[in-house]
Amino acid sequence: MELKARMVVEGFITGLHKSPYHGFSVEFAEHRQYMPGDDLKFLDWKILGKTDRMFVKRFEEETNLKSYLLLDISKSMNFTSSRFEKQGLKGEGFLGKFFNKSLKQESPASNLTKLEYASYLAASLAYLMLLQRDAISLATYDTKIRSFIHPHSTKANLQLILKELSSIKPENRTGTADCLNEIADKIKRRGLVIIFSDLFDDQKSVLNALNHFRYKKNEVIIFQILDPVEISFLDGNPVTLKDMETSEELYSQPFAMQKAYRESVKEFIENYKSECRKNNIDFITLSTSTPYDTALLEFLNKRKKLK
Repeated sequence: MELKARMVVEGFITGLHKSPYHGFSVEFAEHRQYMPGDDLKFLDWKILGKTDRMFVKRFEEETNLKSYLLLDISKSMNFTSSRFEKQGLKGEGFLGKFFNKSLKQESPASNLTKLEYASYLAASLAYLMLLQRDAISLATYDTKIRSFIHPHSTKANLQLILKELSSIKPENRTGTADCLNEIADKIKRRGLVIIFSDLFDDQKSVLNALNHFRYKKNEVIIFQILDPVEISFLDGNPVTLKDMETSEELYSQPFAMQKAYRESVKEFIENYKSECRKNNIDFITLSTSTPYDTALLEFLNKRKKLK
């Protein structure tokens, strides 16, 4: 997990250096003269060698931000549409399991479940936050809060978070709204709340819970993680859909309901976007095939605004 996070972040930062997005706090903005008590790790040794004068790098953002990573680990997050076999489709999630011996479909580029994708993204953001000297917290939840790591800007705390992300097992149904309300009560000092979830819960209740964070003056970013098939639905022969959380089954002919399904999902996502916009909440929908850079840049843009 740590290796993956480091590779993602280092590749992202390298890309930033080659892009117009200079000035984020992963880069220093200017120098100032060294003062007794300054951390020597920020000393610019090249200037010292050339001029025999001591200067430290002053970063764009030197404040310590408390960031809370909230990860949905319910069973619906364990879905990926890429686990296909010649015998048919086998997957779990919002669409449930797909069974049809004659059904053949190519898998998407990504073979990650939504939870795996979200875990790697959370790990990468935690690694990036520590580079920026932010305090990092992690909470995981399904029907109730399963873990809560308090915010600290230390390598040891990052290791705790990475260890927790590496050991997650989705086992229960979704209780996003109730858990978000409970976590909001746990946060005593306002900060940046980042939520990773498919948001498959009662929409009105979830939106009320999100407003709970805003009421307590927190900034909020939501990364809605979806599988490509959950957005576009299926093509092919009739299938039986089985909900992984309730085991409810539904026989379906994809060609007969694909249009209506896509319209419903679009309305579902757009309603979240609209309501979040009204409450100054950043809402980003990510497919599991979306490069992590998209989410990292959204985070840096948000963080820069908080200055």
